[in-house]
Amino acid sequence: MDKSQLRREVSTRLQRLSEETRAEKSRRISQHLIRNEAFISAHTVMIYLSLAHEVDTTSIILHCWQQQKTVVVPKISWQQRHIIPVQINSLETGITTGASGLRNPTTGIPMPLEDIDLVVAPGLAFDKSGNRLGRGGAYYDRFLASPQLSAAVCSLAFVEQIVEAVPMDGHDKSVDFIVTDEGLIQCA
Repeated sequence: MDKSQLRREVSTRLQRLSEETRAEKSRRISQHLIRNEAFISAHTVMIYLSLAHEVDTTSIILHCWQQQKTVVVPKISWQQRHIIPVQINSLETGITTGASGLRNPTTGIPMPLEDIDLVVAPGLAFDKSGNRLGRGGAYYDRFLASPQLSAAVCSLAFVEQIVEAVPMDGHDKSVDFIVTDEGLIQCA
């Protein structure tokens, strides 16, 4: 199966999840993540602002602030086609929502890559080797390839997003572990 076919198949699976199911699974995933040692020991966590069909990251961000962790989110530079990690202190202000539902910070202090301890990267599909299928822009693949970044990298996924194999190209970057509603997948 090629990437576009896999994106369509997994998108269909995600659309079939009810709001209640998605909320309950997101709650379980959040609990699994915040009990993980990589998360507990991280001082600075980079995490995406979730779309409606994704694992809801709101409670994780709020938990970070309660634990005095620095929260960094991706600010997309559309012209330069890359991600700028910026520190945020609110989910209420300084964020715009585009037509696709993508939330992008309009303010925030840029964070040096070497100061990030854990990156929570989004994705549409994953396999147990840690291969991830993104939305197709390769923004995270370019970001994760940065030599200054030494953070652990994980993704959050509903079990419906775990597939047998994700097709990979030379520039695609894998994750270290995946947190699902059924628990943790430590990747090879």
